[in-house]
Amino acid sequence: MSSPRTRSRVLAFATALGVAAVLSPSSPTAQAAECGTTNVALNRPATASSTENGATPASAAVDGDTGTRWSSAFSDPQWLQVDLGSAQRVCRVSLNWEAAYGSAFQIQLSDNGSTWTTAYSTTTGTGGAQALPVAGSGRYVRVHGTTRATGYGYSLWELGVNTETTGTPAVPPTDPRNPDFGPNVLVYGPESSQADMQNRLNAISNQMWTNQFGPERYAVLFKPGSYDADVNLRFYTQVAGLGLHPDDVDINGHVRVEADWLQQGDDPNNKGNATQNFWRAAENMSVTLPPGQIERWAVSQAAAYRRMHLRGQVQLWNGGDGWASGGLIVDSRIDGVTVSGSQQQFLTRNSDLAGGWNGSVWNMVFVGSPGSPAQHFPNPSHTVVDTTPVVREKPFLHFENGEYKVFVPALRHNSRGTSWGSGTPAGRSISLAEFFIVKPGTPVATTNAALAQGKHLLLTPGVHRLDDTITVTRPDTVVLGLGLATLSPDTGRPAMTVSDVDGVKLAGFLVDAGVVNSPVLLRIGQPGSSADHSANPTSLHDVYLRVGGSQAGKATVSLEVNSANTIIDHTWVWRADHGAGVGWDVNTGRNGVVVNGANVTAYGLFVEHYQQHNVVWNGNGGRTYFFQNELPYDPPNQAAWMNGSSPGWAGYKVADHVTSHEAWGVGVYCFNNANPAVVTANGFEAPRTPGVRFHDLVTVSLGGVGTINNVINGVGGVANTATQVRYLVDYP
Repeated sequence: MSSPRTRSRVLAFATALGVAAVLSPSSPTAQAAECGTTNVALNRPATASSTENGATPASAAVDGDTGTRWSSAFSDPQWLQVDLGSAQRVCRVSLNWEAAYGSAFQIQLSDNGSTWTTAYSTTTGTGGAQALPVAGSGRYVRVHGTTRATGYGYSLWELGVNTETTGTPAVPPTDPRNPDFGPNVLVYGPESSQADMQNRLNAISNQMWTNQFGPERYAVLFKPGSYDADVNLRFYTQVAGLGLHPDDVDINGHVRVEADWLQQGDDPNNKGNATQNFWRAAENMSVTLPPGQIERWAVSQAAAYRRMHLRGQVQLWNGGDGWASGGLIVDSRIDGVTVSGSQQQFLTRNSDLAGGWNGSVWNMVFVGSPGSPAQHFPNPSHTVVDTTPVVREKPFLHFENGEYKVFVPALRHNSRGTSWGSGTPAGRSISLAEFFIVKPGTPVATTNAALAQGKHLLLTPGVHRLDDTITVTRPDTVVLGLGLATLSPDTGRPAMTVSDVDGVKLAGFLVDAGVVNSPVLLRIGQPGSSADHSANPTSLHDVYLRVGGSQAGKATVSLEVNSANTIIDHTWVWRADHGAGVGWDVNTGRNGVVVNGANVTAYGLFVEHYQQHNVVWNGNGGRTYFFQNELPYDPPNQAAWMNGSSPGWAGYKVADHVTSHEAWGVGVYCFNNANPAVVTANGFEAPRTPGVRFHDLVTVSLGGVGTINNVINGVGGVANTATQVRYLVDYP
């Protein structure tokens, strides 16, 4: 467009957003004191009927920058709409028009984005900066233009929306010296009774021993000091030290996970099965083992051993004949040998394996970890990447000088070894006074009000039932869960959305799909996001998503990543194959993870049992370090498991238009117990282009139940009853 530009409206627009403060009481546009001045459209997802070109997207009208704009095609009608994230009482809409404005347009409101109510209408629009009084409720606000004032399209520097503040929830402050974490966070100090502490640890362990889908959640926190304790870690329990350095808290004893409750095979007396030891965490402490003893960490998915220092050796299964299926050691030091035993797959990242590593089954991946075994694939199947290209470690709670704070580690590039081996890592501490503590039962409106005030969130243990979406819109916001706090949406909306902004950190919580289908459970960046966040990416750490198991949950997509440069630091995205509310037509889920953003990096991508592609990667520049997938167990027949004319859906799909992608240490397994005759054509599918590369791939027919015809793109061989495991070193 060649029409003249004007920057003189910037001041006028700023004034318009605060118009209630400057208009006289008799002005027809004056609002009561209840009309707020916060622009709730800022950085919210925006869409439009059209755009003039790629430099004028819809998002530019809600980015707070009056030097960027949305402009449409040169025709009528056209519209621009913004999603506020929840239904709100709208009292003012501010428009800052560029020279190409609308002379006839309406302001429309909607709860669902399809049925609209007109809240303002004019056929004599004058352009410029307009503050328009409206009255109505809606989640979506739309500017619907019907007549252009010029031969060009419609062009807006900014769209602002103000809402009523009457009834805005009060956000209570947090006392950083004496915070109220609720009843399921236990904090111990060196002065605590060791006997009482051990009795409470034992009681939690007994309660959570087989409590795989119950609502109980616990976090047990230790202030800096030394403790004699035996921590037998069970479901939905987090144990963590509160020091700045792992060695600030020393457990003389054990922090262990045992395989001692789940039957293995046909023998009811064999309880050595660790394949369902999920959802637990040990973090930020050192463990000094009793002389002559070893540690047991017999785990499967969603069990993080993070920022730990183990003075001794560890076994990653029951030490005998037990099965185990996946886990994570990250930012940790193990002084003794790590023995993987029957572990089918495992990721070790940025850890010092001072005592070395012993063992391999199908897929052992080591990234930036001194002491790793040498690269060799397969048999032993050791995938070794010397350095970690870009990572931020998980934020953590710590206690210092009588005050609770959250430490946010800095971004690291091309790193090797732990973040703390040379002392306190780079990063910053945030006082807990800057956090809002969210407890089960806290209204989402209160949580969102806290976020709007610039607060971070600390989610306390328990199941948080959500009647709306938690909306994170500000850069550098931290959302930190304790005790695997669980978010469960009840109304079919996303549990959480994050705007396409810099540096958001999400950590330590589980999203559990509700019984009303959610189109997406967790969305990072709005669709169409394209900003470069390489200097300060959003990151997810130990964020898990689940569809079914606790209830008949439903979600079309569990995790959608639209923001460029996002870092996924360990996730398990799981459509349940057992538990309550489980069945092909019951806990429905199309895709586990959909990546649309460019240059997204994933470490520890566990995604299982979805009904089409478990992972769909649409963005260029993606990198995955370790992928583990089981295809769905429950397709009732081949007709239910068809991708057009092709049998089944690949577990990991790189979209045909992608020109650059790379993955290391990746596995897809099948176990078609509902119908062993079901066949899947390929474990992986990707465009055949030099920029798309895979290293160390494996497909497995578990027990020979089901068939995967090829590893990737028609090559690699059949995994079935006769040959249950197929390896491919490189593709192409």
